[in-house]
Amino acid sequence: MTFDIESFHERAVTTQSHESVAAMRSLLVETLQNEGFEPTVDAAGNVLATRDGNGPGPHLVLNTHIDTVPPHVPHERDGEIVRGRGSCDAKGPLAALLSAFVAVEPERGAVTLAITPDEEVHSTGAAALRGRLDADGFIIGEPTGLDVCTAARGRFEGSITISGTSAHAAEPESGDNAIAAAAPILDGLASYDESGGPGEHEQLGRPSLVPTLIEGGEAPNQIPAECRLTFDRRSVPPETAEGFRSGLSEWLRRRLPEGVDLSVALSDRETPFLEAFATDPDETLVETLAAESGGAVRPFGAATEASYFAEEAPTVVFGPGVLADETGAVAHSEREYVRLPEVHAAAEAVTGTLESMLC
Repeated sequence: MTFDIESFHERAVTTQSHESVAAMRSLLVETLQNEGFEPTVDAAGNVLATRDGNGPGPHLVLNTHIDTVPPHVPHERDGEIVRGRGSCDAKGPLAALLSAFVAVEPERGAVTLAITPDEEVHSTGAAALRGRLDADGFIIGEPTGLDVCTAARGRFEGSITISGTSAHAAEPESGDNAIAAAAPILDGLASYDESGGPGEHEQLGRPSLVPTLIEGGEAPNQIPAECRLTFDRRSVPPETAEGFRSGLSEWLRRRLPEGVDLSVALSDRETPFLEAFATDPDETLVETLAAESGGAVRPFGAATEASYFAEEAPTVVFGPGVLADETGAVAHSEREYVRLPEVHAAAEAVTGTLESMLC
């Protein structure tokens, strides 16, 4: 085996993938080919490679993504710390998963490396893989500080359009003020989860629902006929995107003043929303990876493509690096970094998990 985890990580972080993943995908394919594998790239741009054992056993999938958020931050190494865009999100996890995939030759079952191209925006790659992999477990590479994350809240975004009737501001009673009607609607947003939401989840706690934008009105001397609120929803199981939308609509309609109407719509996406997921902490995959890594078992702090895969099989989120440290944001920030000993430790933990379950 010739794979050098630090060399690959350096090349990956140096390779820009915030506007196009073409160069990064080529690097990944070339690396796999040099290790003797025959990866494929599907129509959605996913890179796939599988190692089969000689007998029946579980099929485990190692997944992460090769795209990053903008702007590109150049690679810089300071001893055991590597800085640069993607160093922890998610090229550190990628290096660890790739190292484990190369190292372990299954005796039973199979292991698949499935790397997606578009996690940070639309998740088109992961959406195309839903239901295709026939897996018994997924390890999703993200910066978790080597903790094993078994759940994550989902994220929905949408808007509430309040419709009234315009009139002259000198005679407000002749119209139906859509902006004034926003007050009880905002109260309804604040109270939704007290009575109408899914309640508190044992791993993830309570969901959140917050208004983030408001706009309305056309002139300072006119009663506004329309007001639009944008909201951010962080969901917990078993709430679905459509179930949330319809439930919220019904809840808010009870608070509408006479003469005013509303509609609740989720934002347009070309792929399904990332819904909340939760894996039983007693699953073999969870217990094995936690024992190998020594990390805590806890929820993940952000929405993730694990949402798509958890519909099929037990799913965990795991990897080196952190979303934030005591100073502030790490992933997606100008100071993004990862510690190389963590990358090695993540690779060893995933390798040990694969060996335990497939060898």
